[in-house]
Amino acid sequence: MPETVEPADLYSAIEESARLLDIPCSRDTVWPVLTAYADVIPKAVTAFRLGTGARYAGDLDWRFLGFTLPQDTDPYTVALSNGLIAPTEHPSGVLLSQIRERCGVGSFGVDFGVVGGFKKAYAFFPPDGMQRLSTLAGIPAMPRGVTANLDYFERYGLGGDKVNLFGIDYPHRSVNVYFGGLPEECLEPKTIVSMVRDLDLPDPSEAMVRLGEKAFGIYVSLNWQSARVERFCYAVMTPNAAALPVPIEPKIEQLLRDVPYSSADERFIYYAGTSAAGEENYKIQAYFNWNARMLNQMLLSGTGSADEHG
Repeated sequence: MPETVEPADLYSAIEESARLLDIPCSRDTVWPVLTAYADVIPKAVTAFRLGTGARYAGDLDWRFLGFTLPQDTDPYTVALSNGLIAPTEHPSGVLLSQIRERCGVGSFGVDFGVVGGFKKAYAFFPPDGMQRLSTLAGIPAMPRGVTANLDYFERYGLGGDKVNLFGIDYPHRSVNVYFGGLPEECLEPKTIVSMVRDLDLPDPSEAMVRLGEKAFGIYVSLNWQSARVERFCYAVMTPNAAALPVPIEPKIEQLLRDVPYSSADERFIYYAGTSAAGEENYKIQAYFNWNARMLNQMLLSGTGSADEHG
C-alpha cells in the first residue's frame, strides 16, 4: 500500500464511493477541491464520513486532516482563492483567522461533499497546546453559545486545556468544538445521561450510552443564531466497523467493505449524537489513508480502539 495518495487516485476512490451509495459524483464539483488542496493531499490523513438522518442524506463527505500550510495561509483562504466558496460578511468568514491569531494551531483539515463541495475547515491544536474554552470564547467572531455554556463545561471537567480541535461549517454557519483527554466521569452512564439532559436535549438511547462509555472524545455544535448547544456527540474509535452497537445499512456496509483503501491499517470512528431537533444520529468515519500520528492528536495510545476501553 502506498504511503501517500495522489489527487487522481483519490478521485477514483471518491467516484467509487459515490457509486456504491448511488450518489451522483460530478468531476466539476470534486476536482476543483482536489486541485485546490493538491499540495497537501499526498501527506494528509484522508477519510470519508456519512451519517443517518435527513441532514446527511444525498451526500457523502470526504476530508483531508492533519496537514500544514505556509505561514499566513489557512484552508478557508485557499477555498476563497480557488472559488470554492463565496466571500461573506458573516462572522464565520473571519473566525478561523482570529483563531490563528490567538491560538497555536498545529495543523488543519477540510471537509467537502461529493455533491455539496467545500463545507468545513478545521484547526487542530497540538496535544501539548490544547486550548481552554474560555480562550476561544474571548475571540470576537465566536458564536455567543460558547460563552453562554462555559459554566456547563466547567461543571463536567471540560473547562481546562481540553479543546483539541475546532471546526467551522460554512454552509450551515455553525461550529464544532471537540474535547479530548476526557475525565473518566464523563464516560459513566449516569454522567452521559446528565450531560445530555442539562442541555435540554432528548435523553440518549441505550446504544448512545454504550458508545459514550468507550469514547475518546466529545464534540458539541453551536451556531450564531442561538446560545444553546445544538448537538452533543461522543466519538469512538474501533478497528472493526461491525463491533459496536449501531446498525449498519447494507449499502453502508458494502461501502466500508469495497472502497479501495490506500492504507492497510483500517480505522473507523463512530459518532453518536443527539440534537435539539429531537433526532439521535450516528455517523461513521472510515480512513481511506491513515497515519499513526493521528493517535497522538486524538490523545490515544496503542490501537486506540473501543476494544481497549472495555
